[in-house]
Amino acid sequence: MARFHPLRVAAVEQLTDDAVALTLAVPPALRDTYRHQPGQHLTLRTRDTDGTEIRRTYSICSPAPGPEGPTALRIGVRLVEGGAFSSYAHKKIAPGDTIDTMTPAGRFTLTPAPGHYAAVVGGSGITPVLSIAATLLRQEPEARFCLLRGDRTTGSTMFLDDVADLKDRYPDRFQIATVLSREQQETGLPSGRLDRDRLTALLPLLLTPEAITGWYLCGPLGLVQNAQRALRDLKVPRTRVHEEIFHVDSAPPPPPADTAPTRGTVTARLDGRSGTWPLHEGETLLEAVLRNRPDAPYACKGGVCGTCRAHLDSGGVRMDRNFALEPEETDAGFVLACQSRPTTETVTLDFDR
Repeated sequence: MARFHPLRVAAVEQLTDDAVALTLAVPPALRDTYRHQPGQHLTLRTRDTDGTEIRRTYSICSPAPGPEGPTALRIGVRLVEGGAFSSYAHKKIAPGDTIDTMTPAGRFTLTPAPGHYAAVVGGSGITPVLSIAATLLRQEPEARFCLLRGDRTTGSTMFLDDVADLKDRYPDRFQIATVLSREQQETGLPSGRLDRDRLTALLPLLLTPEAITGWYLCGPLGLVQNAQRALRDLKVPRTRVHEEIFHVDSAPPPPPADTAPTRGTVTARLDGRSGTWPLHEGETLLEAVLRNRPDAPYACKGGVCGTCRAHLDSGGVRMDRNFALEPEETDAGFVLACQSRPTTETVTLDFDR
């Protein structure tokens, strides 16, 4: 069960003009609780000036811990225009502060094993992939990793030193290529955006795409979609491709008026307890559950982070959008509660699966 605990801010590091790294200290009593897989994320919670609760999700960039559990967790926070939490992180958070932090979650992960792995990332999409690559190379001597990253300029590129350190430690097993969209590099690849055509042409020059053990795509929606299409053009099996979206500009489409009943009930199992509550007209299943169980897990409410993932045990739903669940998960009956609206009068969810 996902839970919040107050963690102390041990360090605040300026990465770029618009990005900081926060290091959160994990006390001995919580080290097993905050044990994480490479690629997982944390949900942080605070309140706005009017008392409104704000939750944001940030990937862990530090490697997965050993058997003793993590002594600290490091995340990267990029300033977003108008972003309530990112502005708070950049202007107000200081060492010694405490932040309510949810236990690690997420399925954009890699279990270290021999093989050749690769990632295409954009902007802050480097954050979970940094943890994935560092953990893999440290734990599996028979593994290699290729990173293709895109950013605006050298000055806006997060975790430059961390990536350079990986290259220094594993020169024969870690390959890095960088493309800048707004700055020409003296050496390396020409500047420009990583669109579908460019990725389709570029990736075979770096490696053999169809022979890669696992692909990890992370960043804005447009980049991830372009990378997906390029890998499909290059005959890469879909089962080897894993995605995580960091930002979606557009709002979800409004639900069709004739698809959702105006009355009904939702039954939800959460942390071993079940309850049945009425659904109000037009609300999502998560909204109905939160009115009665404020401890229900959620973060972005935008269909991106996957924190509110639950199994649909009975009934029918329509998801407004889904950028978090892979086809295997939806085929197995999992839904995003924040995006699910009922299409039957009764719906049963299990958050504990």
